[in-house]
Amino acid sequence: MDDLSALGLGRDDDATTSSSPASSSDGERDERDDGRGRRGRRRPRSRAARTLIGVSLALVALLVVAGVAAGGFALHLASSWDDATTSLDDAFPADADRPAPADDGSVNVLLMGSDSRGDETTLDDGSPSDQRTDTMMLLHVDADRQYASVMSVMRDLWVPIPGRGEGKVNSAFARGGSPLAVQTVEQLLGARVDHVAIIDFDGFADMTTALGGVDVVSEKAFRSTASDRRSAHEYVQGVNHLEGDSALAFVRERSAFADADFQRVENQQAFLDGVLRTLVSRATLTDPTRVTGFLAATAPHVTVDADLDAGTLVALGAGLRGLRPDDVDFFTVPTAGIGTSADGQSIVLPDDAAISELRDALRGDQVRAFLDARGGRP
Repeated sequence: MDDLSALGLGRDDDATTSSSPASSSDGERDERDDGRGRRGRRRPRSRAARTLIGVSLALVALLVVAGVAAGGFALHLASSWDDATTSLDDAFPADADRPAPADDGSVNVLLMGSDSRGDETTLDDGSPSDQRTDTMMLLHVDADRQYASVMSVMRDLWVPIPGRGEGKVNSAFARGGSPLAVQTVEQLLGARVDHVAIIDFDGFADMTTALGGVDVVSEKAFRSTASDRRSAHEYVQGVNHLEGDSALAFVRERSAFADADFQRVENQQAFLDGVLRTLVSRATLTDPTRVTGFLAATAPHVTVDADLDAGTLVALGAGLRGLRPDDVDFFTVPTAGIGTSADGQSIVLPDDAAISELRDALRGDQVRAFLDARGGRP
């Protein structure tokens, strides 16, 4: 069974039980407010991982709500989440500069993975740094909680950055922290971001190991090339069982592909789909040790806005309790090919017409219909 009904949580049940290797962006740094906070006990701040991916918090929401059926087990999960995650108090720009909140109950979560180049800073540090959002995704949960969408934003997408002119979308975080990254995405997609999650993947290998590995379908056969890996990994076209270092190498690789970041984004989406299917499998949901192990491996590497606590996740997860893997769509914000900026950077060009349609779909809570109309839904 591939949904939460494995624990008696079906829809009708009660829950009482880059485009090229050259990816450098302009090097400006702007001051950011120090908006750090922490839930529960303090823990040592981890160093930023070399390369990170944004794992959808929808997966964690599903994981938390799975514990609802087990009564006190849910309280344990919630407590573990709040104790281990880091809170980012200053996550959003000034309200006057933002789209109005959705009035239909849909939810948008901005998921970011940060890549630190040249200095050793932390994800929750508000000071200027070289951290860039190596991966950026927007999770949209429909108002009726029947569908969810995870849309990847190419890190080299050339967009207006509020108050900074134009630049690669991944430079917004380095130049203005979470508030500027949120404002840039809101301006791009015309939708308000309700929550923010930044993922630090120092513990990525442990995370996949806690699940006993993940089956991921690779579109292409390839060999990892990253020089800092302990060993190269071979991947076949079709199903690959990924765990630990092999999983990290899979989502990081881009040099092996002619289309570089485009294929890497597709691999990351395929990986998230594999994680989701593993999380909602009977083998995981009926194994408290595996559930708590995954949460314990994930939470210490997540920084979230102050309102994205366990209570919020459980509330969101309760509405998603009948969500199946096939109800989650993964796609990329439309692009129009590769170009060169005026200052010589290799960039990804936005497909303005298609993005305008996506904006309308987000505002109208019709993302799946948008994908169907474009023939782009998996």
